[in-house]
Amino acid sequence: MTAAHSYDALMDITPRPPIVFVRGEGNWLWDGSGKRYLDFVQGWAVNCLGHSPPAIAEALARQSRTLLTPSPAFYNAPSLELAQALVNSSCFDHAFFTNSGAEAIEGAIKLARKYGALHRDGAYEIITFDGAFHGRTLAAMSASGKKAFEPLFEPKVPGFPKAKLNDLDSVKALINRKTVAVMLEPVQGEAGVWPATDKFLQALRELTRQYGLLLIVDEIQTGIGRTGKLFHYQHADIAPDVMTLGKGIGGGVPLGVLLATTSASCFEYGDQGGTFNGNPLMCAAGLAVLQQIDQPDFLQQVVDNGAFFVDELERLSARHGLGEVRGRGLLLALDLERPIGPSIVAEALRDGLLLNAPRPETLRFMPALNVTQYEIAQMISQLDAILAKLGAEVTH
Repeated sequence: MTAAHSYDALMDITPRPPIVFVRGEGNWLWDGSGKRYLDFVQGWAVNCLGHSPPAIAEALARQSRTLLTPSPAFYNAPSLELAQALVNSSCFDHAFFTNSGAEAIEGAIKLARKYGALHRDGAYEIITFDGAFHGRTLAAMSASGKKAFEPLFEPKVPGFPKAKLNDLDSVKALINRKTVAVMLEPVQGEAGVWPATDKFLQALRELTRQYGLLLIVDEIQTGIGRTGKLFHYQHADIAPDVMTLGKGIGGGVPLGVLLATTSASCFEYGDQGGTFNGNPLMCAAGLAVLQQIDQPDFLQQVVDNGAFFVDELERLSARHGLGEVRGRGLLLALDLERPIGPSIVAEALRDGLLLNAPRPETLRFMPALNVTQYEIAQMISQLDAILAKLGAEVTH
């Protein structure tokens, strides 16, 4: 902390440790004192290529010298190129760019309600799931199934009945004439990395088709290679109607995307917009991200390193009498089976390791997609020592 910095000027909305990060490279961060930290959080799966990757830095510098934003009332080349690249790589036909994942979720909710107004006699309800996290705008919080959100900012936006993940009957029980869509995260990250099974995703696609409902996948955390395919829905070999992206698509800059098929894409002029949406600077970063992930063997490396990571976590769990390892690719969780997550995170910070505990009994791991097995092994070694230390403190 230098004299030039003051903590007081920032709105106090979350507990933060009294350190200031000043530089990042790959899977490492440095604070103002020069201390180095191994980062397995990466801004909650945001920095898919690590901190300050040259490809993104160069794309931003190059684009900043050319055009920042001409206003969304006009076309610009980077947004056209990024939209086409996403459409070519997915089952969708149209893309709308946003400034965040939550804004993409808002767009998906609006699109579904517009679809209901046009095609389903005004239907507006979107079935979501217990444990879901869709963002922090008011409608996104209303769609979420996070218990801590329930008493906040009442009254919530109505129209989001909650089903149970991997329970098709619970979804069926909620369908009525007001239902227009079902929306889910393929892996509930904030809830502790709870995956929807491929079988459930396939059954849900069949169910929504049967009832004429839209299927919306929130891939803000799972998209852009995080689980070993470019988009998680591809694991289940299904074709949703709508998808939201955020986090990894910008590789560290504010960028989100709403994607839809032609049949679901029903906005009319004036329905949707945003001052900075689709600006060339952010879209240039998104293009750089996709170009890197499209490199030969990149996604196979995510799969291979994810499998290595799972093996290491399972051995660690067995050594310390912990629980299961969940997730896919490089979105993983370790069940601690007791509420020691916050203590582990605090001890890890002191040890120069950044970890995340979305629940007191769970650790979540979201390293850069180009993390090395050496860095995974180093993290495991540090976590092993922390668990041994905490175990010794409990028994003495």
